[in-house]
Amino acid sequence: MTHLDTAPTTTASESELVDERIDQLLAECPPASTDRRTFLGAQFDLGLAWVDHPVGLGGLGVSARLQNVVLQRLYEAGAPSARLRNAIGIGHAAPTIVHHGTPAQQQLLRPMFTGEELWCQLFSEPGAGSDLANVSTRAVRDGSQWIVNGQKVWTSLAHVSDRAMLLTRTDPDQPKHRGLTYFLIDMHQPGIEVRPLRQLTGDAEFNEVFLNDLVLSDDDRIGDVNDGWRVATTTLTHERDANAATIAPRGSGAIGEAMRLYGRRGRPGGETRARLVTCWIDAEVNRLTSMRVAANRQRGSVGPEGSIGKLASSLVNQRIMNLCADLLGTEALLYASYEMPRVGAHDAGAVAAAGWLADSFEASDDPSVLTDDQLRHAYLRSVANQIEAGSSQIMRNIIGERVLGLPGEPRVDKHVAWGQQPGSS
Repeated sequence: MTHLDTAPTTTASESELVDERIDQLLAECPPASTDRRTFLGAQFDLGLAWVDHPVGLGGLGVSARLQNVVLQRLYEAGAPSARLRNAIGIGHAAPTIVHHGTPAQQQLLRPMFTGEELWCQLFSEPGAGSDLANVSTRAVRDGSQWIVNGQKVWTSLAHVSDRAMLLTRTDPDQPKHRGLTYFLIDMHQPGIEVRPLRQLTGDAEFNEVFLNDLVLSDDDRIGDVNDGWRVATTTLTHERDANAATIAPRGSGAIGEAMRLYGRRGRPGGETRARLVTCWIDAEVNRLTSMRVAANRQRGSVGPEGSIGKLASSLVNQRIMNLCADLLGTEALLYASYEMPRVGAHDAGAVAAAGWLADSFEASDDPSVLTDDQLRHAYLRSVANQIEAGSSQIMRNIIGERVLGLPGEPRVDKHVAWGQQPGSS
């Protein structure tokens, strides 16, 4: 079954076209009797993966606002979710490939959407986290190939990933933002070593990745040589925007758990009650902010609003988890185990989602979604919220400069060749 050549007609409205395609998908691939990969492949072929993408790339070339119609109808029909299994690929890599990729690279979108190929992001390094443009992993051109050496760190799910987005230094004689080149790589090729990083929770969802004489084809490059920062900005903007645009039902997620725990602890008054009310208000304000980000996305506008949502989500989630720990009292110390589980491929989506908001699980009919031990885990995991996907300090800089129009922080290295800066190598 193929629908890649079927373009939207001018005789039907965009919404009618989307409804027709959803009806066709559910009729040809009933979710109850169709395996996950087959269903998602058919969804991609019918243009319902990302409806605003071009025809043939999982889309119909229609308004992004209609994606919510697709998600709602498929959720009600019990269809599988592509994002839950491959959140990094779908949220970060897909828009980058659509905007900057070659036709050959755009063929990676379908196996990404079906979950046949899981993705990770090789950006951060020991000396380049918040200052991402300071990456030192070198890619040296050798004819039609590139030889890559360096180290990446805090790479979520690298040990189960099939492909990766890789940011490298290709010209140390240029200022740091202008000497970078971006690649899309196969994680199974020689020259890649993945080692686990154990976290405060005891888990090892992150990794450090060593690149030792890794040989890449120039066909693996996405974007122009030394123009990798522009490509990376596309990735990072969509990453923050996608995270901030996740809209949970009112009173669900972290604040829902806090309210349930508050009830189980006898509904104490005074300062504890005031803290709960404040957290609820903060969570609701953040939910409304996420709705604004989502509305902007539907209009095709991706901007610094995602940074506002990311910063607010990080702060609110951590405050709520602190309240939960205080409600647990001395029982908060009773952590079950610090054994180091390694996440398998079947758990990849769940961990990727948990990495953003340690408790941003979907609404459930179960009156107690998390056990007390899971709450203890979420409390420890929430410490990372202000670091991952852009630290809170960086988010404040973005908001100050791009939203409020404040003067930027002094950057003495902005026009200095990267190789002439202290500590570069």
